[in-house]
Amino acid sequence: MLPMSMALQKTGASSAISEALVGALGNMGPMALLAGIYLTTSVMTMFISNTATAVLLAPIALQSAQQMGVSPVPMLFAVAVGASMCFASPFSTPPNALVMPAGNYTFMDYIKVGLPLQVAIGVIMVLTLPLLFPF
Repeated sequence: MLPMSMALQKTGASSAISEALVGALGNMGPMALLAGIYLTTSVMTMFISNTATAVLLAPIALQSAQQMGVSPVPMLFAVAVGASMCFASPFSTPPNALVMPAGNYTFMDYIKVGLPLQVAIGVIMVLTLPLLFPF
């Protein structure tokens, strides 16, 4: 995944994506951008591994913060935490995949239990990260 991340940077794709993200959310302030980055990461990690999601979105979060003129630290933490806190899918982390057949769980079981938990942690992180790491 690291070559993919480097390719996104070299081709300018990560810059274009971050410009679109800042264009859509930037006028609402850094808190909205932080929420957008967290939400994007959280949704992506439901379909691809958490490591791949973090590697792909970290350069986009970094460039978005630079374009807004704010500290990249809370944005990068949003990517790290958002990628790691996926409870709504068996695909995001190996432990989620391992317990699926053992517990005879379905994909909907992950959605029913994991999605509310993922939303709650997302709200907590978006509100807490700027307190710990100011913009």
